[in-house]
Amino acid sequence: MKVKMEVNIGRLKLKNPVMVASGTFGYGEEFADFMPLKRLGAIVTKTITLNPRQGNPAPRTCETPAGMLNSIGLENPGIEVFIKEKLPALKRLGIPVIVSIASEKDPAEFIKLIKRLANLSVVSAIELNISCPNMRHTKLISQDASATYEVVKAVRRLTHKTLIVKLSPNVTSISEIASRAESAGADALSLINTLNGMSIDVQSRIPKIAMVTAGLSGPAVRPVAVKMVWEVYNKVSIPIIGTGGIIDTNSALEFLIAGASAVSIGTANLINPKISIEIIKGIRDYMAYNNIFGIKDLTGSLKK
Repeated sequence: MKVKMEVNIGRLKLKNPVMVASGTFGYGEEFADFMPLKRLGAIVTKTITLNPRQGNPAPRTCETPAGMLNSIGLENPGIEVFIKEKLPALKRLGIPVIVSIASEKDPAEFIKLIKRLANLSVVSAIELNISCPNMRHTKLISQDASATYEVVKAVRRLTHKTLIVKLSPNVTSISEIASRAESAGADALSLINTLNGMSIDVQSRIPKIAMVTAGLSGPAVRPVAVKMVWEVYNKVSIPIIGTGGIIDTNSALEFLIAGASAVSIGTANLINPKISIEIIKGIRDYMAYNNIFGIKDLTGSLKK
């Protein structure tokens, strides 16, 4: 049976529903020797800020049971170097490029970033990362429904490109935040960013991460992520990109069945650089075996 793998995320057209998540795939070229990049649905770049960032002090990562903690701190070269040195190589990949952006201190930085990206044809879509837990903020934008609404609304006025809003799981009601992002003009939502966590070396009694707390990712967070995708799917009408602990075809299928239109592979890229390609084939085989014609027929197909 021939299946339809194409997916529309706002104006963004993907040949399949599998993309790679921000922060775990660099700027694409780092993985070129491991896999045929053109087979990906899309690539989400490492998050870019207005100015260059060195990131947080080391140690910045550590393994945990069924996952990992990271506190990279959005290390990146800044928007101008990104446009000059990274975008040309991304263009050569021949797949949709979703540029992830974040503000360091002032949400108004999003406006400046959008103005630099809005007219660049190589940029297929923009991901608003308003949920990174590894910055020195007391509160994330995505932890406040009103702040989320205002930022998305302000950015929406400045671009017709597909706008994806990445939300935090570290909230009381993610569906409330999702609804406000939708009403402000988001084309899609990405669920979820990392959960807050920490790990301690019991011999030295010192935190394993220099910043003490960090973002937890990997299979340990998947049940939380799947639940949140399902909650939001039943609340909004825009597409959802599911992410969080996807390590194989079955874990990707969980997100699609729960309500995601596409999935984004994160931590698993660090273990198996070819995992996204394997998952694309696995989803296609599953659909053919189960007589599922298109991704739309799989999305939100949970039986209760």
